[in-house]
Amino acid sequence: MNDKELLPILEKATLGDESAFQLVYQATHQDVYRTVAFLIYGKQDIEDIVNEVYMRMWRSFHAYDPSRPFRNWLHGIIVRQVQDWKRKAWRRIRLFERNRQLTCVPFEWTDKAVLQSEMQHDLFSLVRQLSYKLRVVVILRYFHDYALEEIADMLQIPVGTAKSRHHLALKELRKRFAMTGGDVYVH
Repeated sequence: MNDKELLPILEKATLGDESAFQLVYQATHQDVYRTVAFLIYGKQDIEDIVNEVYMRMWRSFHAYDPSRPFRNWLHGIIVRQVQDWKRKAWRRIRLFERNRQLTCVPFEWTDKAVLQSEMQHDLFSLVRQLSYKLRVVVILRYFHDYALEEIADMLQIPVGTAKSRHHLALKELRKRFAMTGGDVYVH
């Protein structure tokens, strides 16, 4: 469902119509879940963050500007929610497990179409090894096709910083891909 089709439903949801919100949820849930899964590893954490995204969306409908694309607004909520979760998780780690390392539970992909080829799987593995700041730029740029200016707006950083992170991410991906013996050029 595109933004034009969603607009009347969003207007109803803004007024508190729960059935309209349910339609928005159904139209966006797969995209929201996949985006969070690219950014966070633990399955339980992913589900918790997705729930938080929809709660924040419900509370923030009054702030949505219909003249701007809904997807951009939604992805901005996702990014901020993941950042909040990471900040809270870091505090918990520092307070309760200062000397223990977190073990990452590998994410079990449910959408087999996403991983049709071994090359894609290898590339996803390399992207997941990037630091969060670089990974979020790559996910928004290449999996959601946002321009660097839009990414900067969503992340609330200068455009130059978004470009720098994009450049560093591609450089790191090329280096890691070369170390695995790959011969595909990441551009």
